[in-house]
Amino acid sequence: EILFMLGIGYLVGQALNWSMMDSLFLGGILSISSTTIIVRAFDELGMKTRGFAKIVFGVLIIEDLVAILLMVLLTTVAATQSFSGMAMAASAAKLAFFLILWFVLGIFLVPSFLKRTRQMLGKETLLIVSIGLCFLMVVAASKAGFSPALGAFIMGSILAETVEGERIEHLIHPVKDLFAAVFFVSVGMLIDPKVIQDYALPILVITLATIVGKFLTTTIGALASGQTVRHSVQAGLSLAQIGEFSFIIAGLGISLKVTSDFLYPIAISVSAITTFTTPYLIRSADRAVAITERNLPVRWKAILENFQSASANSI
Repeated sequence: EILFMLGIGYLVGQALNWSMMDSLFLGGILSISSTTIIVRAFDELGMKTRGFAKIVFGVLIIEDLVAILLMVLLTTVAATQSFSGMAMAASAAKLAFFLILWFVLGIFLVPSFLKRTRQMLGKETLLIVSIGLCFLMVVAASKAGFSPALGAFIMGSILAETVEGERIEHLIHPVKDLFAAVFFVSVGMLIDPKVIQDYALPILVITLATIVGKFLTTTIGALASGQTVRHSVQAGLSLAQIGEFSFIIAGLGISLKVTSDFLYPIAISVSAITTFTTPYLIRSADRAVAITERNLPVRWKAILENFQSASANSI
């Protein structure tokens, strides 16, 4: 899904006569779905325990990890203005080194610190310490030349594995809701109606490319991994949107001064539209499955069923 959406985004950008860097960053923007939107939609619709939700959550985790690598690679391409294999390999090696270093230090230092100070840490103190550690890793990531989101992601992963993980998660929940509200309000404030009017056609084209492209690529990918038609179609419809990491990638292009000013508001507009359509697409999944199964040729059904049986037996 990520590879195909990178290609689809690039081709759409080129078809709109955008520059190479605008098209490349558009591919990155379209390749990552929104964890926040999907989790909230599943909560409201009561679908977190459905079989296809496991596939969706698995894809989202991998997407978040790939998004970090993608930001590093896009930064490298922006700096060199070319697809240098050596430069990308060096950036990937640097990222791997810092990830290993941070995780090793985190696994040994953070859990030991929290374990020894457990009796002294009340609710408020533990909350402040947790947020402080998060900001500390954000600063470290920024100083190392990586995205601040990478630092927050790493520290969240480290804290989740400590003895205080569940307690921290409970304490941080109101803070998460606060920042989520601020995040979506700030995103809404960045939507310029004039930009939507001036770029209505590109926004419409990119929105359709996002929904159709993500649905098809995720569905095909799930089928290729041995999932049922039902779960594959449901997963495809659930992932048909862009979100928070897409904003970060769009903002990265602006901060590096390699993309046009219109790309960020277009990304926000497409995200707003696909955020609105996501719950309806998830609700219509069962109906889409029925239509797909009814119109699927008998020969294809037999091939898919044999493939699913072979995949299940190999597992």
